[in-house]
Parts: sequence; structure tokens; C-alpha cells
Amino acid sequence: MSTEPSTYPHPKTKIVATVGPASREESQLAGLIEAGVDVFRLNAAHASIEEHDATLRAIRRLSHQAGRPVAVLLDLAGPKIRLGELVDGQVECRAGEAIRLVRGEKANRAGDLVANYPRLIDELEIGKPVMLADGVVGLMVEEVTPDFASLRVMQTGLVRSRQGVNLPGARLSLPALSEKDRQYVQWAAQVGVDFIGLSFVRKPDEVRELKSLVRSLGSSARVIAKIEKQEALDRLPEIVAAADGLMVARGDLGVETDLAVMPVKQKQIIALCNVEQKPVIVATQMLESMQHSRRPTRAEATDVANAILDGCDACMLSGETAIGEYPREAVETINRIARATELYLRDRPCEPAATPADCPEGLKRVTQAVAFGARHIAERLNARLIAVASHTGATALALSKQRGFVPICGVSDREDVLRQMCLFWGVIPLSDAPTADNTALLAYLEAWGRRQGLLAADDQVVLVAGTGLPTQGHNMVMVHQVGA
Repeated sequence: MSTEPSTYPHPKTKIVATVGPASREESQLAGLIEAGVDVFRLNAAHASIEEHDATLRAIRRLSHQAGRPVAVLLDLAGPKIRLGELVDGQVECRAGEAIRLVRGEKANRAGDLVANYPRLIDELEIGKPVMLADGVVGLMVEEVTPDFASLRVMQTGLVRSRQGVNLPGARLSLPALSEKDRQYVQWAAQVGVDFIGLSFVRKPDEVRELKSLVRSLGSSARVIAKIEKQEALDRLPEIVAAADGLMVARGDLGVETDLAVMPVKQKQIIALCNVEQKPVIVATQMLESMQHSRRPTRAEATDVANAILDGCDACMLSGETAIGEYPREAVETINRIARATELYLRDRPCEPAATPADCPEGLKRVTQAVAFGARHIAERLNARLIAVASHTGATALALSKQRGFVPICGVSDREDVLRQMCLFWGVIPLSDAPTADNTALLAYLEAWGRRQGLLAADDQVVLVAGTGLPTQGHNMVMVHQVGA
């Protein structure tokens, strides 16, 4: 059994990195790409459209220089309730004390809390919890009046202006898309963002609303539904069916739901996404201590490995790369953990998740069956590569979800599809590869594979192809032997 990862530098599990003050400069972004980032996340809750626009253009330039596609995920702020401007910028909450929540976005009295949601006081219920700053501070609603609410501090802590407010179990009337969100979507469509994350999803109609808006603007961006509320868990199968992918957003999910059951929910979400052939990202606090340390804790390394063992497509870094002191080291660490974990998986082959009753959007039944067969043929022949030319990316995703350990090379005649493949587990998107002629594609793959140390004389490549019958899609598997 091999004890070292493949010489190919990138793991099959994809790495998503959040851009922020610690990683916005071109030299920093270039270092993260070199370290293995596949997708950069732009957080719409922080920085302006102009700042994000400059970052996206830099990513596109650096991707071209690196000679490999790198995708961009725009994460919409969504119906997130935040504290407003507090006196002195912060409030110390001590257990047992009563604190007032007053109307308005700017506090006039020290110790008062305010929020950016005008109807928050109207929607509070006596006896229900209010959590601040990702659960650091816990309060209980004791009194509600037309002008303020009185909250009893149950859990001591310091809160600052603009930090998050969570109301576990409450059903709020906030719209899924704010006017600011819509402005960001328009910008994303104009500049060709690859993925758009919808925060605080509560029902599948919200996902469909965003997808409709994205398509009406002429964008091919895939919509990622962020699972962070109990309402989303209650309708999870419908949301998975509506979305193009999911994110297990554990920051708010761990506050909005019982923290004790969140690990199990993570496994259930990933399993359902794999059955329905949708990419799934695990996010929040994966290497949290690396914001201030060059090494993660043992628990964090185990958390990353377990997410990969669960079957996630990608692991996401948030504060580690956005505001941390060691953004590149965090990416390199998650890369190493992924490669080591994948060795364990490779030596314990398992069948992919059950095939869904209905084919995913954009995939034909014949293609689904061909993808299933290609994985088994490649493993039976000990092939070194599987290749597919995919116009929409659906076939590349179907091959990815087979969870085989033969590397998959995805090529396309569309740059946006190549970038979207950056989120597909085990798929290596190749720029500039010919797509119209199988002979030319195989020659390209031979040359590329030799340069990467993946192919040598007499190795075999499995090509998923079509006979040219448009109604059949990918309906053929070819086996090619590398020449001397």
C-alpha cells in the first residue's frame, strides 16, 4: 500500500478559500492558488461591489497565469440579522443582567442593543432565546413593548457592533433576497461569477426565485443553497432538488439548531447530496485556530478528515484566509489533510451512493449509466485517467459522484463550465483542450499526463464520449493505450 500522496499536487477534495483583508492582494491570491485553492469565496456581507470587482478581475488574471481554471463563489448576505452601531462599539453582557433591545440601527445609550431589522422587536416571543455573535452570548426574552424588548443574559460575553443575531426556532418574515442582494446578483451576472450562495434558505421556493433571477440576467452561475436554519433541515430533500449545490454552513447552523446534533445533520446533508448528485461544501471553523497559529489543533485536523470521509466535495476556509495571520499555511494544511485522507479512502473502495430515481437536471439516463460503467471499467483495467468532454458539466459531475479514484480530466468548450468543474470532487478541469475531435483530445491528454507524471507508455486512458447522436449525449466508453 502506498504511504505517500500522488505526485499530482491537488487533492480530489476541492478547497474553497474566503477572500478578505489578509488575502486580497494579488501576491497573496497567487500564493493561495499555488497552494491549491480551487474556488475563491467573495463575502457580500463584507466589502463593496467595487472591491469585490477588483478582486474577481485579479483572480481571473492569476488563473490565466497559473494555466488552470479557478472559480469564484459570491456568498450573498441574505436575511441575516445583525446588531447595529453600539455605543463605544460594544456591550459587555453579564449573566443575570437585563439588557434592552431598542428600535433603530444606532444606539443612543450605553448598554442598549439595536439591530438592522426594523421588525425584530415585533417578532420576538417571551421565553424564547436570542443568540448573539455566533452563540457567544445567550439571552432570553422577558418582556416585549412597542418600543423595546427586555432580554435576560443567560450566557456571559462581549458583543460588538454588526455581529450576528440568531433567533433559534423563530420564523421570521424577512425576504430571502434583499435589494442589496439583488444588486450583487446583477453584478455577478455581468462579470461571470461561477457560483452564487443563498444564505439562510428556508424553503425551496427561495432557491428557485434566485435561480430564476440569475437565468433572467443571462448568467450560468450555479446556485448554492446554504443550510443554516432548522426550517431548511425540515425541507431538506426539496431544497437539494431545487439547488445546484449545498453548503453545510455550520456557523449559523450550530446556533439555530441543537449543537449536539449538528455533526449528524452534516452527515445526512452530505449523504443526500451524493445520492442526488449535487456538490456539497462543508464550511466554518474547519481550521479556526490557524487564524493565529501555524498549526491546527488535532480536533480540527480530524474534523477536516471526517468531512472528507463523509463524502463532501469541498472544504471551505473562512476567517482562516480572510482575516487570519497564516492564510497560505491554512490552505497548505487542508491540502495535506485531504491527500492523506484520500489515501485511506482509495485503499478501501466502496460503491457510490444509490442512483436517484430521476436523473439530475441536464443529465440523460444513458449518460448516467455510461458514467457508472466508465468508473468500473477504469478500475478493472487499472487505467490512469478518465476523460470527458462536457458541454454543461453534467457528465463530469456524474463521473465525480461515482467516487472512483482514477483521476477525471474534464474538458469543455465553455470557460464557465470549466470553472464550475473546480467544485466537483476528483475532476481536474483542463483549459485549452480540444473538444470536437476524440483523437486530438487523446493526444492532448497523453502530453499533459506525461508532463504531470500521471501517464507513461502502455498506460490506459478511459474516454467517455458520444457517437454524435444528439439525442443520446455521452453514450460511449473508449479505452486508449498510451504509446511508447
